[in-house]
Amino acid sequence: MRTIVTKSLLTGALTMGLIGCAEPARRVPETESITTVGNIDIQDWNYAATELSKSLVNSGVLDNAPRRPAILAMSRIVNNTTKQVDIDLLTKKIRETLLDTGKVQTTTTFGSDSNVEDPIARDIRRSREAAEGKQPTVADLPDYTLSGKLIEIRSHAGDVKQSAYAFQLSLTDSRTGNAVWEKSKDIIKQGSKSSIGY
Repeated sequence: MRTIVTKSLLTGALTMGLIGCAEPARRVPETESITTVGNIDIQDWNYAATELSKSLVNSGVLDNAPRRPAILAMSRIVNNTTKQVDIDLLTKKIRETLLDTGKVQTTTTFGSDSNVEDPIARDIRRSREAAEGKQPTVADLPDYTLSGKLIEIRSHAGDVKQSAYAFQLSLTDSRTGNAVWEKSKDIIKQGSKSSIGY
């Protein structure tokens, strides 16, 4: 009986000692966040969104819009990776960056019933238009739609693992149906274990 009590006390003391040695949780800047090989990390989402947004703005295509600022609707971005990811981590950052330029406004009320971001705002707009007897016109449609795909390619050599993620976007002119801008941003990560930082 004394042996069981001693072992239980020893196990409890060891557990408390390990808990005491654990590093407490803290907020860190993005440059100190954990980088993994097998996942898309927050810094990957932010980097891809920032670089793709800059490319779109610098292309000058938004200066050709029929109105200023241009109206942009987010279309479907397909996730072709092995991971269950929230594409909003990419699209929200892109929208923020584009809105900050003043060249674009994004609509949250246009799209199919399943992908309208703000169905209440859409219903209010429709009710207001119906009360005013207004019929939708071409001017009510977005000038551009943004669609894309997220692709993953994994490989390894010995103990080193590699994950490559391609963030592909296309901007379509809704008047012509033609793609007027396309860009892909690749993020390639290698390692045998997770690390801190970029």
